[in-house]
Amino acid sequence: QLQASGGGLVQAGGSLRLSCAASGRTFSRYGMGWFRQAPGKEREFVSAITGSGGTTYYPDSVKGRFTISRDNAKNTVYLQMNSLKPEDTAVYYCAAALWLRVGNKDRPDEYTYWGQGTLVTVSS
Repeated sequence: QLQASGGGLVQAGGSLRLSCAASGRTFSRYGMGWFRQAPGKEREFVSAITGSGGTTYYPDSVKGRFTISRDNAKNTVYLQMNSLKPEDTAVYYCAAALWLRVGNKDRPDEYTYWGQGTLVTVSS
């Protein structure tokens, strides 16, 4: 089970940190991802991190602004979002994939478990 939190309303240029807490004792075996979905749009890949936390992935749209990290002792993955833009407004979802395949990291169907989503609204 995944529980996302940390969304809210922020002005353009501001920052937010999302958290995703996982239940279970095998958290470090799961690659974790963040996706977002804006109204009327498809779910979009935002970031991913391997089980060990040693490798991270970002699309160009957030590279340099967003940072994914994880604390396996706390069963939690984070998404630090800086320099937020109005186009970052969306519901953000965390997801977990056992044995995440790097080539498929940006595909929602690669992930087995999903959190409930947390809304991020960036005002201009």
